[in-house]
Amino acid sequence: MLTDYRVRQREYLLKISRAMTAQLDLSSVLRLILEAAGEMLAGNAGLIVLRESDAAAQSAGEATLSVRASFGIPTHLLSLFAPLWSGGIDGSAGLSRRQLAQIALAAGMPLQQVVALPMQIGDQVVGMIYIFRNYGGAFSPNDRQMLQAFADQAAVAVNNAQLYQQVTEEKRRLDAILEASADGVLILDSAFRLTRFNQALARLTGASAAQAVGRHHDDVIALHNKRAGMMLSEAAAGGWPLATRSPAGLIASGPLYVEGDLQRADGSRVSVGITYAPLFDREGRLVNLIANVRDITRFREADELKNTFISVISHELKTPVALIKGYAGTLGREDAHWDPQTVRESATIIEEEADRLTHLIDNLLDASRLQASGLKLAQSSVAVDALAARQIELFRTQTTAHTLTADFPSPFPIVHADAARIEQLLSNLIGNAIKYSPNGGAIRVSGRAKPDAIEVTVSDEGIGVPVDEQSRIFERFYRADDALSRRTQGSGLGLYIAKAIVEAHGGRIWVNSAPGRGTAITFSLPRDESPGTIIS
Repeated sequence: MLTDYRVRQREYLLKISRAMTAQLDLSSVLRLILEAAGEMLAGNAGLIVLRESDAAAQSAGEATLSVRASFGIPTHLLSLFAPLWSGGIDGSAGLSRRQLAQIALAAGMPLQQVVALPMQIGDQVVGMIYIFRNYGGAFSPNDRQMLQAFADQAAVAVNNAQLYQQVTEEKRRLDAILEASADGVLILDSAFRLTRFNQALARLTGASAAQAVGRHHDDVIALHNKRAGMMLSEAAAGGWPLATRSPAGLIASGPLYVEGDLQRADGSRVSVGITYAPLFDREGRLVNLIANVRDITRFREADELKNTFISVISHELKTPVALIKGYAGTLGREDAHWDPQTVRESATIIEEEADRLTHLIDNLLDASRLQASGLKLAQSSVAVDALAARQIELFRTQTTAHTLTADFPSPFPIVHADAARIEQLLSNLIGNAIKYSPNGGAIRVSGRAKPDAIEVTVSDEGIGVPVDEQSRIFERFYRADDALSRRTQGSGLGLYIAKAIVEAHGGRIWVNSAPGRGTAITFSLPRDESPGTIIS
């Protein structure tokens, strides 16, 4: 009979052990352990205390002990049992009858015996099972052996569940990091199929994660106009990535970087830089490629803008500097005696070229201010028709091939504006009209009064602006791509600054043009008396 009893004990223990190790949810595992322990010991109440090392406790070299499961004890009374483990959980603390009697009295529970089962893996106690009974009793060596075997199995089950919980939490953290990343992130398997595709990359490519995951890298990440580095397919064909062994251990290939234009789902393209980093297992086999995809459109634009700036400014500086140097050098020759007329003409040219340099520098300073802190206005009551008439008189002395006229109804409304900036605006527009009508013709500055705004148009009979370029003529350093534009001097800042001046006043500016039929640029300014704004 004793043998049969022990066989049943072992079968029961095996059944419980299988049930515990089959569970990975920590709460479920603890509940199952506590139910089994209570049944085995005929307990009236029980609880499980676990060692939980949080970040603060680890820094202090300590461990936090907390109740993670219980039965038969009201939740609000659990703190009364803390003296059982206040000295630590080492398998022997908290077993005195006197202490138990004090706890039972405080809790109002008829407890006479507590059985403490340490859950231990190696030398590390991960927790303690406490089962409380309303009666006392001794355990045989066989009972103690079975209980300890049960506690050991419980420790393994708890440890597995805790490890699973840690892995799950770590995965959630990594998922959150990947999804919150501002850069696109994708993960490839060893066959270069996509296994992960974050939200930023979905926005960048125009393809959803559901559409991308499972497909081959080259079907989703299609790069054109490669500018730097090597395509993934080219690198793979050359043997990348490799993992080699040395006396110091496994050495993996470095990351791969490539720049190019990424084809989006809607057919458009965006400039990106992609870094691929390989992940190998302990045997040196490729497990994954982790790719970071960054939108570098602004970097490319900034680089192109820098090149344009250098090209335009170097070209614009070369001519006036060369003329000033040439005429100054000629006038300074000791072996020549120039007549007064030649000296006056040379000095006039030097002065004009110096004015051109001053105008270029002023435009560059204004463009810099716009980028840094916006355009500040000093506003007052301004008669735009009078400013236009004055600019026309100034430009009439600079050209004989053009007929300049003003056409404003009288009286023309007064606006609240910065007079100096409005003069600069009109100067830029009239100067452009002269510059881009090289064969001469009529240049007309006209005004219209509307209930809420005034409109001023500067029109010419010049070469016009192609339709596909009209949306860009107000961009910084932009110049139409035609033969006349390439021959005509200019920094591409005049219309950019003109637009900034108009928008600083709360107005707008637009163009109407046709190639070979002239250009009309119109701007509007509000008529109300509200103060202007500062744009940035």
